[in-house]
Amino acid sequence: MTDHVHDLRSVREATDRLLTAVAKLDNAVLAEESHLPGWTRGHILAHLARNADALVNVFEGRPMYESATARDADIERDAGRPLEEHLTDLRDSGARFLATTEHDQDWSRTVELRNGITDLAANVPFRRWVEVDLHHVDLDIGYELSDLPDEFTEREIVFLADRWSGRPEVPPVALVADDGRRWRTGSAGDPAVTVSGAPAGLLAWLSGRGDKGASLTTSGGPLPELPPL
Repeated sequence: MTDHVHDLRSVREATDRLLTAVAKLDNAVLAEESHLPGWTRGHILAHLARNADALVNVFEGRPMYESATARDADIERDAGRPLEEHLTDLRDSGARFLATTEHDQDWSRTVELRNGITDLAANVPFRRWVEVDLHHVDLDIGYELSDLPDEFTEREIVFLADRWSGRPEVPPVALVADDGRRWRTGSAGDPAVTVSGAPAGLLAWLSGRGDKGASLTTSGGPLPELPPL
């Protein structure tokens, strides 16, 4: 089973990194575009705060979000706030999430996330870590995919490679890191396409971020286009 205690410690560390970096910004910078199309940096910070509260809902047996419309409206409502309000909300919502994880509970139980997706409760801390660290990169404030902890990068590659496995619109692909680690993704069958490069580059392609494959080497065919996450 996933080590949720370790992952919760990683969530704390990632949140501290994020708060330290965001505290150096100003209101004008928050209003600028992020790496995510259509979202300012303020949208990302609002999303991260509301995601923490949504995961509290998950642990307490409520729907993660009231609805997709309400989720989007909450982000839009909070995106334009001043820096200090964003920082307070990030700290407080993050603390609420961590406090919920300190309660006695069955970490092997199945919980329901957004859009009917289910997972083990023990995996939710890693999902929060993903939200915090990948969206820190999305802020476009100097934290890059190559700065992510090695453990995070490998685990997220595994997660996303599994997500795209069995998808008929994605051909069988072999993923080869420059340090020799290997994964596969895409539909069933022997991979004809091999994608090679640094782990950060593989993660960029799998997650639709960064250079989206420009730094990778592809053999056996063109680099497949992945569906949006």
